[in-house]
Amino acid sequence: MRRKVLITVTTYPLPSRTYDELVCTAGVLEDGTWIRIYPVPFKFLQGLREEGKTSTYKYTWLELDLNRRADDFRPESHSPVKYDFADVEVLDSISTKGNGWALRQQFVTANVYTDLEKLINDSKAPTYRSLATFKPTKFTGFEWKDEEERDWKPEWKEKLKQMDMFIPQGANGAGTRKMLPKLPYKFYYKFTDVNGKSSRMMIEDWEIGVLFFKMLRDHGSEEAALAKVKQKYWDDFMSKNNIYLFLGTTKQFHAKNAPNPFVIIGVFYPPLNTVVKKKASPQLALF
Repeated sequence: MRRKVLITVTTYPLPSRTYDELVCTAGVLEDGTWIRIYPVPFKFLQGLREEGKTSTYKYTWLELDLNRRADDFRPESHSPVKYDFADVEVLDSISTKGNGWALRQQFVTANVYTDLEKLINDSKAPTYRSLATFKPTKFTGFEWKDEEERDWKPEWKEKLKQMDMFIPQGANGAGTRKMLPKLPYKFYYKFTDVNGKSSRMMIEDWEIGVLFFKMLRDHGSEEAALAKVKQKYWDDFMSKNNIYLFLGTTKQFHAKNAPNPFVIIGVFYPPLNTVVKKKASPQLALF
């Protein structure tokens, strides 16, 4: 079936994922329904380089043919009919200029959970919900943990090679290629929901990994890079932005009925003064 999807999520690769799910790519349809697409070629996730500009496709409408995955019990999971993305039509992007934040918010907050226990219950049979927008009542902390292994294991290096997970080196992206580095830290948000339930969830968002490595290059030390990441995700976001979390499950832990199969696969951070003029229709406000 031909689908029009607003891409909102790409996660940083994690070795806990299966080969196909190494990078989770997800978005919403025009009615706010979540959809997961895998596998997606890494070259496509990096964007096309045209006239010196790079498009990442985040908050861009894509139209492509998708099939519901028969090997995945999660209803949102689909795979491209053409794995090389040859049939993808790249449509409009929603920038942050003008009323862009409000337009983004209109689509990604059409259905919002505030009760974590309800979301976890909905992740079980028969619904098996595995993607959702979640609004914490209060954020209580931001922290990180050092990874025990700082490089990909040999078997995962081979998987990364098969997926062509390389980034260009040198001026303007030219020259040699380097394998995407493993993120040496795990980052977490701590928060409470509408019922006061406390949670600590790992952040797998691609943006936090990119930010860490950029700050590491700019400032030369991991300590400085971590401080800059905290400044953005805690100091800035909590004082200037209205934070929503995009939550998703991994197939592995969802199938095992983990007490909480969700992790943070994206952070949505419209400015506090964002006003959504067009409200979602009542039939969509299910949660």
